[in-house]
This record gives sequence, C-alpha cells and structure tokens, in this order.
Amino acid sequence: MSANPSKEVTHKGSCHCGAVQWECLAPTEIVAEVCNCTICTKKHNIHFIVAKEKFTLIKGKDNLTEYTFNTGIAKHTFCKTCGVQGFYTPRSNPKCIGINPGCIDSKTVVRLTFHHFNGQEWEKTFAAEGAPKVVSK
Repeated sequence: MSANPSKEVTHKGSCHCGAVQWECLAPTEIVAEVCNCTICTKKHNIHFIVAKEKFTLIKGKDNLTEYTFNTGIAKHTFCKTCGVQGFYTPRSNPKCIGINPGCIDSKTVVRLTFHHFNGQEWEKTFAAEGAPKVVSK
C-alpha cells in the first residue's frame, strides 16, 4: 500500500556516524531547494524547509558545531565527528529548519523533486521569488 503523498509523516534522519539524530514532520512528496550560492555549491547542499515546531533533535546536541558567515543569519550546523550537515537554519527562513533529504534514514520519502534557487544573486532572487517554500508549517 502506498502512502498518501499529501499526508505529513515523521521522517527520521541522522549524520553519517549516527552521533546526531533527528526527526521532522513533512509530506511524503518533497520539493527540495538546490541553491548555487558559494557555501551550498561547495557543500553540494540540497534542502527542504520545515517549521521549527516540526523538527526534533533526538540525539547529539553536544556533538553539533556551527558555522556562520556574511549576515550571520544562517546557522550551518554539522556533526563534529563526521562533518555531515543533516539540517541547518537557512537565511531565507530563519524561523525554520532546512533539512538535507540525503540524511533521511527512514524510507518515508515517496517522491523528491528539485527547485533551483539562484543564491549567487541572493537578494535579487529573494526579491523576485520570495523565500523558498516551507513544505511543512
């Protein structure tokens, strides 16, 4: 039996070494943002956005470290042990969490599609398109 794609489910995820574990509530069909800003390009970052209330850090708070730059709004968190970024606070939606769909351990994503965000011209793109869509509010 297939899952209802419009229904929100609990997605469980972790970093590579398992020291950081989390879960989020989001649809089974996800549109992830592919950004071409400098940090997203270097990390090959792809993410979808959920409200902070839909995210729970299960394990590993003390194993997280944070990197900020430029405006300091985005909080790039990653595991101190393996370096994987499973989630972060995006500049475009600082009251939300950006989730890396590649770090979802459960088989709960039915369909993953992509939207390209021109982060090289962040201010211009943000003014024209607005913030990337929050998939789970």
